[in-house]
Amino acid sequence: MLPENSAAEQPSLARHRSPGKLRWRRFGGMMLVSGAMVAGLVVATADGAIGASFALSGIPFTVTANTLNGTGFEQFATLDSLAPNSPNAGSSGGQLVLLVSAINQASLSNICQSVNLGGEFLLITAGGNGTDVTANTLVTDGDQVTGDATFNNISIGQDASTLTEVPGVVGNEGVFAQQADSVTINNLRQDNFATTAATFTLPNLSLGFSSNGC
Repeated sequence: MLPENSAAEQPSLARHRSPGKLRWRRFGGMMLVSGAMVAGLVVATADGAIGASFALSGIPFTVTANTLNGTGFEQFATLDSLAPNSPNAGSSGGQLVLLVSAINQASLSNICQSVNLGGEFLLITAGGNGTDVTANTLVTDGDQVTGDATFNNISIGQDASTLTEVPGVVGNEGVFAQQADSVTINNLRQDNFATTAATFTLPNLSLGFSSNGC
């Protein structure tokens, strides 16, 4: 679940938000990146404005949870790089346009993470028995997020460089973004390429190989 994208602290941007909720059956569709945005991200990365904190393997992994509750939510596009000469680069040229989802304080119930190793899965489960997985400054870079989502006090279309909900996590100037005071997602499913967190607490952790993924 992704790399932390930090930049110098930006001046706050006045936001006009009405209280309430926004519910999406499948959220993140509005974050689809246009060709013009992709071109802008390429330029921004070349200038060093955006960059993953580590080279990605290029192997995706799936994360599911019954429920995610988060305080402080941000989402924007970024351009991540694979290791030089990665055998997983394919036709990507070693770079992936991904969606960054960042949460300042997160709790997840019954989390499952699986990586397809070619016919066998590395499977990780945690939480359950009434004890949630918790994380601080949780940042994931992925290409799909689905679930039943409720956002509180959401701002859609904000410039990614002015985000304030997750300290130290911002995007590049001119990139489309959204942020909210809090988020709840039921039946969460993410296809990710990277995850980072300041702290990640995994009670009832189980790790092993399985013939089935999440």
